Parts: sequence; structure tokens; C-alpha cells
Amino acid sequence: MNNLKYSICYISFFFLFMLSMVNFMMMIHFIMNNMVIFLEWEIISLNSTMIIMSILLDWMSLLFMMFVFLISSVVIYYSKSYMSSELNLSRFIILVLLFVSSMMLLIISPNIISILLGWDGLGLVSYLLVIYYQNLKSYNAGMLTALSNRIGDVLILMVVSWMLNYGSWNYIFYLEFMKNDWEMKMISSMIILAAMTKSAQIPFSSWLPAAMAAPTPVSALVHSSTLVTAGVYLLNRFNYLLVDTLPLKILLLMSGLTMFMAGISANYEFDLKKIIALSTLSQLGLMMSILSMGLPDLAFFHLLTHAMFKALLFMCAGVIIHLMSDMQDIRFMGGISIYIPLTSLCMNISNMALCGVPFLAGFYSKDLILEMVSFSNLNLMVFFLYYISTGLTMFYTIRLTMYLMVNDFNLISVYNLYDEDYIMLKSMFILLLMSVVSGSFLSWMVFSYPYMIYLPFNLKMMVIYVSLMGGLLGYLISNMMIHSMNKFIQTYNLSSFLSLMWFMPNLSTYGLSYYFLNFGQNLLKIMDMGWSEIYGGYGMMKIVKKYSIFHGVFEMNNLKIYLFSFILWMFFVLLMLMM
Repeated sequence: MNNLKYSICYISFFFLFMLSMVNFMMMIHFIMNNMVIFLEWEIISLNSTMIIMSILLDWMSLLFMMFVFLISSVVIYYSKSYMSSELNLSRFIILVLLFVSSMMLLIISPNIISILLGWDGLGLVSYLLVIYYQNLKSYNAGMLTALSNRIGDVLILMVVSWMLNYGSWNYIFYLEFMKNDWEMKMISSMIILAAMTKSAQIPFSSWLPAAMAAPTPVSALVHSSTLVTAGVYLLNRFNYLLVDTLPLKILLLMSGLTMFMAGISANYEFDLKKIIALSTLSQLGLMMSILSMGLPDLAFFHLLTHAMFKALLFMCAGVIIHLMSDMQDIRFMGGISIYIPLTSLCMNISNMALCGVPFLAGFYSKDLILEMVSFSNLNLMVFFLYYISTGLTMFYTIRLTMYLMVNDFNLISVYNLYDEDYIMLKSMFILLLMSVVSGSFLSWMVFSYPYMIYLPFNLKMMVIYVSLMGGLLGYLISNMMIHSMNKFIQTYNLSSFLSLMWFMPNLSTYGLSYYFLNFGQNLLKIMDMGWSEIYGGYGMMKIVKKYSIFHGVFEMNNLKIYLFSFILWMFFVLLMLMM
């Protein structure tokens, strides 16, 4: 049985890895020859409305598929060791493969119907993966994730019905010449809202840290390249429609605030996986905000580089949690670089890539994004949100490194830390290589021309200034050196507001979900089990039953009733004859 479940792991890993390589070769061929392939398969035609399965293969979809296949193959290989004590490992692998296939459907479809199928598939399988461990916390997190994502699903459904007016669901043909059409503006507003739910922008942010209830390999896949980036990818495809529209300006503000809020909350968090989840939320805010500034290629570039080091970061966190006997609180960790040097190396390099340390993957995208922000004519608030959020990224990364690598080890006195799980290490080293080199090779591939950005010296160095300041503050605060600042930062009211993501989880769970579910329960009592019981099928059944009993008495062949009815009938006949 063990051999069977491990063979499923190996076959899935090999198959997905080979698909990734094939996609890579195709993508290079497409870029070199400037090719796009558009395939259509008509499934059914009904009253001049055709349901068509369309596939769009261009450099963007192939490159994204290559990254998703690569990360999912590595994650499945990693799961062989991480989930080795799981009895139903094959069920877990099948769920992950379902997840990847839903993402594929979303990536290659220029058709809103097939996008809906992929979008719904992501929502459903993510719910199944979040509740995988089957405890109360998982169920609550799964329900929050499912309900938040349902909003996006409903909006995509509305887009499907609205696009019936155009005679086809192939939205890709309408993007250019229907920019000024008010219906297309409505559609684009719904698409933006749907993308905000899937990519967890304010006010839908609370589900993303809650989804950490899923197994760590799932977190590595979901929070790097699949579920949370689906919204960014969709907006990337719709970007022609969205330029200079009001919803996009609102998105810029919301995504900037998401970036800022997640950066602050990560500095108050002590759960290792939640810190990385909030870091993902911050980077998603960065992608959405640069997309809403009208730079989709740059957002896509950051999406790909971020996928590599974030998947690696989650994998390192998984190894550490395993070795700490499933302890996730960073206050109990410390000095692990002595005991598990290879995992610590991977962790530190992925953290440096996240901070944008020069010549690692994150540097090429983040530096370019911040320079383009400095180059644009945005207001001061957006400018500050970008740069303060960059400083906060450095802040929580240095704080995390101090707690994990530098401080004293605080767990139980008997512990067993070892760095010899070679299956996990091999899968981490593949992503380590990509975290180092992917930024430089993508910067040559994604941009057909180099960005030459000329800025004043201080503005050019602003990224380094805020990063150094954030790193210094992270070092000092994690060592408790600024006592007066610590006193201010850890006042109860302020710290509870900032650490609870501006009370957003409370609002989404107790506020919206609780009242909506309560309203649904009352509706069920009053309508389904109340009025519709009396005046619906049950009420009709009672009336018919009463009359049938009454009628049944006549049919009992009772002599008196029979004689009485016969006399009554004769009386009516005589009456009729006399008239």
C-alpha cells in the first residue's frame, strides 16, 4: 500500500515536471516567433448562442503554466515526505492535481464560461484542502474561505449573463473596440470586484491568513502561484478595458491599503505560517496596485518571481514546523541555523529575495516597480504607501530572521533537530535555484525592450533608504532595544487593532457571515417551514386529505347514507320534472 501511494507521488512529480519543461520550450518558441495560437471547439449551439470551448496559447499563458507546473511538481515531491504519515496520501495528491487542473483551465481560456469553471473549481478544491485536517479551526477557516470566494463566483456568473448581449462569451475579442461601452464598464467593474475577492484585497482580506489551516504543501502551492494570483492574472487579461476607469482608481487605493495593512499585521504576528501568509497578502497588494497603474507586464513579472521564493519560504516553514513537533509559534524557536543549516540557508535566501536584495529574483521586479512608481505622476499618499510597505517588508523579515536564527532556542529541553530529510531538501533546492536566477532570465524574456528609468539620486536610492531603515527597526525591536517605542507599539488598544488586521476577520466572521447565516436560518424557519408549509404543498395536502376522508365516508356503502342520498336525488329529479 505504501509503495502505491509513493508511486502516485513520483508519477505526478515526473509528469508535471515534464509538462513544465515542454511549456518552457513552447514559450521560448512563441516569444522568438511572436506567435499566438487560438483554438475553438463548438460544443453546442442553441438559439444562435454557441457554447464554445476556447484555448488561448500565447507567451503569457505558457510561461504562467510552466511556473505553476514546476511549483506543483516540486510541492508533490515535497509532500511525499511531509505527508508520509497521512493514510490517504493518494487522496491528497488527487486533490492537488484537481487544483492544478482548475488553474490550467483558468489560464488558457479566453472564454468567460471556461474561466467560471476554473474559478469555481479553484474555490471548491481550496475549500476541500483547507478543511483537510478536519478540526473545528479548519472548518471555520474553510467556511470563511468558501463564503469570501463565493462573492467572486457570483460576480463572474453575472458577467456571464451580461455578456449574452454580445452574442459570444469570448471576451478577448471585445477588449479593444468596446472600451467606451457602458455595458463593458459594468462588466469590468464586476471583474475587478471578483479579482479583489480571489486575491484577498481589502475588504476581503481575512480569508487568506485563515486558509493557513491547510497542510503546508498546499499553502506553498496556493499562496504562491495558483489561487491568490488568479485575480491578478484575470485583471492582466482584461487590462485593456480597465485603463483610466474609476473602479481601477478605487482598486489602486484598496490594494495600497492592503499592502500597508498586511505589512503592519505581520510585525505583530507570532504564528510562522501566518507571517508568511500576511507577506503574501502584502505582495498581492503590490501586484494589484501596479496593475491598476496600467503596467500589467510588470505585475505579471512580479507575480512569477514572487511565486518562486514564496513557495520556497512555505516549504522551509514546513520543515521547521515538522522539526518543532508541530509548533508554529516563533517565540519558541531560535538558533536553528546551527542545527539545520541547509534549511536555514534556503529560508534566508528566500527571505532576501522577498526583501529585494540585489541580484536575487525579487530585486528585478520590486526595484523596477518602485522606480516606475517614482517615475509616475501619482499623488503623495500612494507614493508613501508603496515605500512604507517596502520598509515594512524588510521590518518583518528581519524580525522573523532574528526570532528563528539568532535568538535563543526556547522549546522543550529534549529536542531532535536534523537536516537529513533529503526529499524535502531536494525539492527546496530546485526552488532555491529558481529564486536566485528566475528574476534575471525573466527580465530578458517578459520585456521586449529594456526599461531605462532616469531619476534624481535620492529618489533612485529611496528603495535602499527605506529597506535599511526597516531592517534596522526590525533588528532593534526584536531585540527589545527601543523600550519607549515598544511601550507605545504594545499598548493594548493599538496593538489589538493592528495585529487583528484592522478588525477585518471579526467583521467578516461575526459581522457579515454570522448575520447572513442567521438571516438565512430565520428565513428557513419563517418561509420554508412556516408560510410555505401552510400555503404550499403541505397545506394543500392537508386540505385534500380532509376532503378525501369526508368523501370516503360516502363510499363506505352505509345503507342509511345511501337511502338518504337516493331519496335526496329522487326529490331533485321530481322537482325538475314538475318545473
